[in-house]
Amino acid sequence: MADYHVRRSIGEHILRCFVLVAALFIMSLGIALSAKASLGVSPISCTPYVLSLALPLSMGTITILMHLSFVAVQAALLKRQFRPVHLLQIPVVFVFGMLTDFSMWLVSPLEPAGYAWSAVICLLSCVILGFGVFMQVKADAVLLAAEGMNLAFVKLFKWEFGAVKTGMDCTLVCIGLACSLFLLHGLSGIREGTVVAAILVGMIVRFFNKHVFWLDRLLERAARPGAMREPLPSAETAAYAPDAPLVISIDREYGSGGHAIGAMIAERLGIQFYDSELVYLTAAQSGLTPDYIRRHEQQLASRFLYELYAQNYAYTAEEQPPEDATFLAQSKVIRDIAAKHACVIVGRCANFILKGRPNLFSVFLHADPATRMQRVVENYGVSPRSVARTMDTMDSRRRNHCLHYTGQELGNARLYDLCINTSDYGLERTAELILEAVKTRTQETSAPLPTPIAEQTPSPANAENLQGEIALA
Repeated sequence: MADYHVRRSIGEHILRCFVLVAALFIMSLGIALSAKASLGVSPISCTPYVLSLALPLSMGTITILMHLSFVAVQAALLKRQFRPVHLLQIPVVFVFGMLTDFSMWLVSPLEPAGYAWSAVICLLSCVILGFGVFMQVKADAVLLAAEGMNLAFVKLFKWEFGAVKTGMDCTLVCIGLACSLFLLHGLSGIREGTVVAAILVGMIVRFFNKHVFWLDRLLERAARPGAMREPLPSAETAAYAPDAPLVISIDREYGSGGHAIGAMIAERLGIQFYDSELVYLTAAQSGLTPDYIRRHEQQLASRFLYELYAQNYAYTAEEQPPEDATFLAQSKVIRDIAAKHACVIVGRCANFILKGRPNLFSVFLHADPATRMQRVVENYGVSPRSVARTMDTMDSRRRNHCLHYTGQELGNARLYDLCINTSDYGLERTAELILEAVKTRTQETSAPLPTPIAEQTPSPANAENLQGEIALA
């Protein structure tokens, strides 16, 4: 939804409204095509479409009534937090309903011949609907009533947007299914195309977000300088001072001893050490809870399942998938502590986040399976019977996380300054080898080794006290 605290020029408002209306027409055209394919409409259109078949009301009219009820639910949930600006959803509802009826009339001559053509039209409708949603989110003018209601549930009950969106879609499909069975005595409007739309549309929106930029440029050109949003710094765009403090980043296989080795290096150099401490720092700075950070950092069980769940967030610009929110918050913390003082950072794609930074030394640690199993059993209390499965799960989640957020394979030797098999040298000798490599690097670049600092590593008790020192932009 638009940030109403940002002042926009009249010209920009007009352009964004034009993009919104165009988006609503494209979305309505996608809905009409899915109805014409007769293989099932998208979840949010199930109830209006089924009722339009059973009642003497057009689909657009029922869509208007349903979305007006969504606005009423928002008002009931938010109460005093329901602002007058939210009422702008009402004219959007009427425009969307009228465009839906117009699009249904527009495609009325279309009669697909056979299942194959119906399938083609169904897929085409998903692409068109996805592009319409993409334009609507980019317009950032007025939130649609359905997403506004979902956000109201998120705000009131502190639920994740993706779970609310999924639950709402399932609810609307169930209502449509009940109406179809009760009023039409059969299954109409809810078929395989409904499942296809539920899976594909959000993914298509995310695809357009990643690969289509002309609309962003068009809207940015219309924006006044004061209304321009400053993009978050990335690994490619972040600027660093040439005399930046030494940072040693350590990526590792599960059970290879990365935490212990990192702690040794930090102690010998007299510099800060960050591993689980980053959980509390990120929580203190982002407003997210430590438990939330732990559940969503450094791991992605399945990239496919992640994409399937994350596509729910493509429908709004106000919410992010939990993993994305955690990664962005943690990236800010890592950039800031790296700018403040010398440190050792374990995991969390720090070598990518700080890519291009002077005085960064990146390490990858791995070990033989037997050594890793022994260390995991002894240090983490994992049962010998399940240790192999635990290792595979942790390594897989870390690889998926790294590949998703960096586009690189975890452990690819080209990404690191040094790769070591800790089974060959043991933990202490590995720490010494890294220190020797760092010393050699600093001598070659004439960069000084860090001066020891007398700071305590952050913990749940003192993370809050570090907020002043580690202030995020």
